[in-house]
Amino acid sequence: MKFKVDKDVCIGCGACASICDEVFEIKDDGYAEASDKEITDEEVKENAISAMEGCPTNAIREVKDKEA
Repeated sequence: MKFKVDKDVCIGCGACASICDEVFEIKDDGYAEASDKEITDEEVKENAISAMEGCPTNAIREVKDKEA
């Protein structure tokens, strides 16, 4: 499982990084970025999904295998 942040929609609020800093971080440009590593740990997956669902602008999406 992987995630992607749409920087055209992200407002850099940091909610995703606070919920799941193993996957999301706020970069120097002020916007969130998702790790490009495959997430295998179940707890991290749950936290990443919570971050995606909690994004106020819906800037995060799950990347499907064929998109990776």
